[in-house]
Amino acid sequence: MTPVPCPHAWERSPISIELAFIVFAIATLVVAGAGIRITTLADRLADRTGLGEAVFGGILLGASTSLSGIVTSLTAALDGQASLAVSNAVGGIAAQTTFLVLADLIYRRVNLEHAAADANNMLMAATLMLLVSLPLAAAFSPEFTIFAIHPVSLLLFLVYLFAARAAVSMRNRPMWRPQSTDETRSDDPDEAAASRHSLTSMLVRFTLLSLVLAVCGYGIARSGSVISAEFGISQTVVGALMTAVATSLPELVTTLAAVRRGALQLAVGGIIGGNVFDVLFLSISDAAYRDGSIYHAMTQADELMMVGALIITAILLMGLIMREKRGIGFEGIAILATYGGLIAIQLSMS
Repeated sequence: MTPVPCPHAWERSPISIELAFIVFAIATLVVAGAGIRITTLADRLADRTGLGEAVFGGILLGASTSLSGIVTSLTAALDGQASLAVSNAVGGIAAQTTFLVLADLIYRRVNLEHAAADANNMLMAATLMLLVSLPLAAAFSPEFTIFAIHPVSLLLFLVYLFAARAAVSMRNRPMWRPQSTDETRSDDPDEAAASRHSLTSMLVRFTLLSLVLAVCGYGIARSGSVISAEFGISQTVVGALMTAVATSLPELVTTLAAVRRGALQLAVGGIIGGNVFDVLFLSISDAAYRDGSIYHAMTQADELMMVGALIITAILLMGLIMREKRGIGFEGIAILATYGGLIAIQLSMS
């Protein structure tokens, strides 16, 4: 499938390659700094609201740290760059799941997936696999749109809302729990820390930091477009390796910070929840892309990124179910190998 040629962002708003790199670097640093601050707030809000780390991380923290990526994909889609919009969304899923392996290396006491066992994280991982499968199915089906929007884009939102409701329900009325061991880290609220500030003030700060991430996403998208055009790099490679990794820095920072705080369910839930929310980039991008269905404008490289995201998520889900104790487990090694192979193939195709 060949993308429809469209005007590019750099043709309408040209900036120098030097300025593009400066904007990209500054936005990336700000994203990292904001990610550190928002982790502490997320942990306290999880305790204060009673949602728990897994639910709060999987829904609210995952959504907030994904705002920069949403703006990146949305901007690319508005500029007619379907491949950049898609690869930024799906490339972020692969990169962010790999971040869990880095967090696992830091948490040396036991395998992170063992210690952070939580039914909600497994539910969201299964939801993620379903969500990624739907755009792939759309790409291989006849093109059909309503006002240039594919029906799958609406279906993605409906599945996400169902999963979010199910996650909250499981938190309030769990049907089963993972077996507790000496190394299982339970989600025990720190009420003293959570009560130091009012709920309103924490929510306001959480929202402001989320907006900072969104603004930085716009800068990353614009500068990424210029870099892609200047060096002749394919949009898929730029999206999967540059913008996706840069806009995924909040997930990396919040995950590492959460692990150091001992908020393990928040760490795992934030990554999986962020990945689930990343798939919604495709719905938003499809609405912004005015030349038909964005799923039918994807390249073979974009579809490969989706398959890779499915494989990596399946491996993670297996790790969450099997709960090995030693080291990073089979899932950590398999995720690193899969991500490395995926990137190598993408570079060879560019």
